[in-house]
Order: sequence, then C-alpha cells, then structure tokens
Amino acid sequence: MELVLYYALPIIGFIIVLSAQFGINFSYKKYSKVENSKKITGADVARIILKENGLENIYVVEVKGELTDHYDPSRKVVRLSTNIYNGSSISAIAVAAHEVGHAIQDKEKYSFMRLRSFLVPIVNLVSYLGYFGLLVSIFAGITGYIKISIIVLLATLLFQIVTLPVEFNASKRAKNQLLKLNLINSEEHESVKVVLFAAAMTYVASVISNVLQILRLLIILNDRND
Repeated sequence: MELVLYYALPIIGFIIVLSAQFGINFSYKKYSKVENSKKITGADVARIILKENGLENIYVVEVKGELTDHYDPSRKVVRLSTNIYNGSSISAIAVAAHEVGHAIQDKEKYSFMRLRSFLVPIVNLVSYLGYFGLLVSIFAGITGYIKISIIVLLATLLFQIVTLPVEFNASKRAKNQLLKLNLINSEEHESVKVVLFAAAMTYVASVISNVLQILRLLIILNDRND
C-alpha cells in the first residue's frame, strides 16, 4: 500500500495542479473574448474602484507578461499586465478588480494579509536555510535530506494556507465593488465569478499538491526508520 502511495501521491498532485491551471487558462481565454457592457478597460475599473474607496494615492501601471497582475503593498502600486490594463473584456475587469481588492485589504489592514506579509521573510529564511541544510545532509544521508525537505515544505504550506483567505476575500471584494459601482450587470456578474473562482482554485490546488508531497516524504521517512 505504501509503495502504491509513494508513486500515486505525486501523480495525483500533478493532475490536480494541471487541472486547476487548465481551468484558469480556459476561463481566462474564454472571457477574454467577451467585452464588458460598459466597454471600460481593466485600468479604468481599477482607478474607479480605487477612487471610490479613497485610494487615489495608489498608482495603476502596466507591466509586461500575461497574468502577471499583482498589488505591491510596499510601493502602493497595482500592476496590471498589458491585456488586463488595456483590455475591456470580462476577464480584464475581473482581474483588475481582484488586484484592487488587495489594495482595499491593505487599507483596512486585513488580518490575513498582514499575517501573510509577516510570514514572507520567515518562509524565505526557512527556504534559504533549507537549501544550506540540504548540502549538509548530503553527508548525513537520505534521512537528513527528507527531514529538511519536510520542514521547508511545511513552512511553504503555512504560507499557502494563509494566502487562501487573502485571495478569496480579494475576489469577494472585487465582485462586490463591481456590482456596487454598477460596472457590471447581473449576467456579467456570473461570468466574473467564473473567472475569479478558477483563479482561486489554482491556490487551492497548490495547497493540496504540497500536502500530498509532504505525505509522500513522511511515508519514505517512515520506511527508512523501520
């Protein structure tokens, strides 16, 4: 049974992550072809929501790449990829509103966002020490390598779990703002929900995949100790 799990767990994790990635790519591309009824761009939506929430001090800028959109709390900047910044599709306004949702979280000092920011340097330190430990464990044997890998993965898992409510809450804020400001109609609201849900599932898939990887390493460690 353990041998089956040893090979099955990473395969299951890969399938889950692949499925989530397929879901966001499919939804994003599908609704990238559907123009919103207001014919406003992602940049327009971002600025409108920011203004309505007293966040005119936050800049909205264009960045290269696809789905490279993010909010930078340290510089107070919403960065939108070219297709989102200039696009007037359902996908564009959904993603733009989501990123502004993070800016609103920052303004309101949303607890999970603050916790995630607090964890960033800790997770980075654990990962850095983990890589150093992996070099040392070469001399300690495979057991040392496995234990260090589990510690690094657990730190990453903690960060991923804290990230989930941050992302789901930002999406909720995005949908509420789009409706409240009459930027979408009820039919478009359903389409926006599909895009944001697909994006959120990529974070859920990463958590599940990480859990499965930890279980796999625990099985290996248990075999080594028997």
